[in-house]
Amino acid sequence: MVNASRCARRVGNDGDKMEVVIYTNTGCSACHQAKEFLTQHNVSFVEKSIAKDPSLINELASMGFRAVPVIRVGDETMLGFSAVKLRRMLGL
Repeated sequence: MVNASRCARRVGNDGDKMEVVIYTNTGCSACHQAKEFLTQHNVSFVEKSIAKDPSLINELASMGFRAVPVIRVGDETMLGFSAVKLRRMLGL
């Protein structure tokens, strides 16, 4: 399910808008850390929760992922949460 209140785009280094999407699940500490990081850095994002919408599991699988969090920034995607990598992806 998309968290509409956080639907927005982030401007990247090249001036283009980049959509930030995070796939999450209930009880996932790395998911919580990633969302906290994005919020603390005022980055708007779309949250897709597999707990709320199990069909997202198939969406993740079609992208080659079987775990969460999966974070997509523009055309870059990462599995798990690394503040260093996410900061680079966001151009922070």
